[in-house]
Amino acid sequence: MTFVHVGPTALYDLGQIGELDLLTYFDGAIVVPAAVRAQITTEPAATNLAQFLEESTVITSVRPDVRERAASALGLDPAGYEAALLGGLFDETVDEDRTVLVVSDDRRLRALADGLGASVTGAFGVVVRAAVEDKYLSAPEAKRIVSRMDDHGVQLTGQLKTAAIGEL
Repeated sequence: MTFVHVGPTALYDLGQIGELDLLTYFDGAIVVPAAVRAQITTEPAATNLAQFLEESTVITSVRPDVRERAASALGLDPAGYEAALLGGLFDETVDEDRTVLVVSDDRRLRALADGLGASVTGAFGVVVRAAVEDKYLSAPEAKRIVSRMDDHGVQLTGQLKTAAIGEL
């Protein structure tokens, strides 16, 4: 089974433009720990996230022992959102055949997740995935979403924008 752990940067980026539903195009369980959710306080992202969590099936809790294990191994605050987000990589009770995907635009968290064997992507990867996987999200629509994200101040280099739009 795949677990899709979504960090605050991606939630903010997709929430600002009302596109959190794109996360549902991943084939797996979506994980948004409460500590991660608490990081989203800016509108309209906060309201859009609350609505998404209400309408979707999302795992929101991380066991304290798993958070402690992640915090200890990575030198993180066990009460912080980072330990909650990466905790799934330290959960020994989950089947060994699991795949963990971390969705974040935070370079440090991406590097940690990658180093621990997780797959990583960012908000733009979510849009690309939705366009590739869903016949109802056309390439032009996906390009409009990428442009809206760019218009809302999401940090996007010209090279990344070209790669994202080129993928579509």
